Amino acid sequence: MQRLLEYHIDETGDGMRIGDFLRDIGYSRHILTHLKRTERGILLNGVWAYTNQILKKGDVLLVSIIENEGSDQILPVPMDLKIVYEDEDLLVIDKPADMPVHPSINNHENTLANGVLYYFSSQGIPYTYRCLNRLDRDTSGLLILAKHMVSASLLSAMAVKREIHREYLAVVDGILPESGTIDAPIARVCNSAIMRQVDYENGERAITHYKRIFCDGSISAALVCLETGRTHQIRVHMKHIGYPLLGDFLYYPEYLERPDCRIRRQALHSCRLAFVHPITQEQLDFRADVPEDMKVLLPVISCFLPCYKNFC
Repeated sequence: MQRLLEYHIDETGDGMRIGDFLRDIGYSRHILTHLKRTERGILLNGVWAYTNQILKKGDVLLVSIIENEGSDQILPVPMDLKIVYEDEDLLVIDKPADMPVHPSINNHENTLANGVLYYFSSQGIPYTYRCLNRLDRDTSGLLILAKHMVSASLLSAMAVKREIHREYLAVVDGILPESGTIDAPIARVCNSAIMRQVDYENGERAITHYKRIFCDGSISAALVCLETGRTHQIRVHMKHIGYPLLGDFLYYPEYLERPDCRIRRQALHSCRLAFVHPITQEQLDFRADVPEDMKVLLPVISCFLPCYKNFC
């Protein structure tokens, strides 16, 4: 993987050291070390430069990111990937349900990582797998993958600062209030490696905003925005307020035993991602269509789709 990044120095960079300039725009110490070890990794006005050199207004700084090694421990496996967007810096993929994001015990060849590694290896491109926003195995929808170490570093910093807007479509049991905010801390359930619960003594703060967009008398569809990103946050919070997600085997297993059960995975879909491109500074806004198994739950889908498309 190779990426050339060009910076035209203006008043804000005038008089700064190259290393300080790059750190200010998000380059980590690891990246700067990598550039120092890369032949012609940093060029100042076409000349190989050191990070302690001083910049002047009008200078042109060219950074060469070269990654010759990838995630060799991940087995490339051919699979259909729904790529929503791709450029030199990142990928946005619409992940189906029943697909883990990362390899784990008993999941060595069926993950998004396997498919993405195949996608790049089939082009002869070494690639290090860097997925920026994780989804549970049975949560479908949009994910961001960085294509090189600089975009990964910048996107990670944006995620920490909550600058990546994430929006989910959820289908819950019951008539959800029109809108609301759930501010309830989440912690691991004692003696469980997987389950989480609201825990006001030991939990980490978790904030979820929701807006009901449709109901049919017994179930509700809602758009959900996360202010924090705790494990299973939407699933735990919706159960906590009495409106569990349909199909959720961990937090609403009784639904799977009902004769009217129509979905066998949590009815949760990452339907929108909006953020500023980490390199070009372009405003990006992506939406993913409602998956077929969730459409089954919403018999009057045409009524709420306009709301879904315009919610922010």
